[in-house]
Amino acid sequence: MKKLMLMSVVLFTAISFSCGAQTPASPKATAEGKDVSVTYGQPSKKGREIFGKLEPFGKVWRAGANEATEITFAKDTKFGGKEIKAGTYTLFVTPNASEWMVILNSERKQWGAYKYEEIKAKDVLKVNVPVKKLDNVVEKLTYRFTGNNELVIEWDQTQATIPVG
Repeated sequence: MKKLMLMSVVLFTAISFSCGAQTPASPKATAEGKDVSVTYGQPSKKGREIFGKLEPFGKVWRAGANEATEITFAKDTKFGGKEIKAGTYTLFVTPNASEWMVILNSERKQWGAYKYEEIKAKDVLKVNVPVKKLDNVVEKLTYRFTGNNELVIEWDQTQATIPVG
């Protein structure tokens, strides 16, 4: 009886650890540029219509999955043509069909954008950037930096580019 009980405990523990070690559906990713980095949860399209549907136009979005996206500037610089102090900020986006409003907010460690209305007084920068429709579908939300240190955000068939520096 004791052996059966011990085997049950060992089996339960092994199953618990193996389930907990699975890769999350939206893993964390980081994009790095010159003196700037972005950390975000990377969701996949999975056949869904993203902008205008999953992420409604005119509504603030966490610009990733899970925790809100964070952007870190190693030194004072410009973001979207506007001055920004060195530091780490939460990055939100309000998507629209032809342009996005990119928002940097000083309140960190947000889960999604669910409490944005409560923290919007801590916005430190807002910049509108045009979006363009891509010919090909980008399956996973992707942040990357160009050789000119522009931040490019791509997902589905949408691309937004923000000048940095």
